Amino acid sequence: MDINFTSVEELYKRVYPALRSKVKEFKRNDINYIKEEDVWNCLVEKYWKKQKGLLLSDVVDDILNTDNKIIEDFVKEEMKKVKREANVDEEII
Repeated sequence: MDINFTSVEELYKRVYPALRSKVKEFKRNDINYIKEEDVWNCLVEKYWKKQKGLLLSDVVDDILNTDNKIIEDFVKEEMKKVKREANVDEEII
């Protein structure tokens, strides 16, 4: 049985339960800042961007079996790109 997706969003929704399972695995290890979209974005950037014709089973396998350290390092690198600064413009005193 071939399953074809008309959009990446449709694929994302289809594999969301696997993404949620991976995030639960992080939470069991007391890593609470990683979300489903982080796992997805990591795999898109690190594995799937250069591949064509991925099977649904390959996508789910990558989600469930990618080393947590790879995902965690990816998220940490992405967080470094976010500008974080104190808001000192607001009057609070």
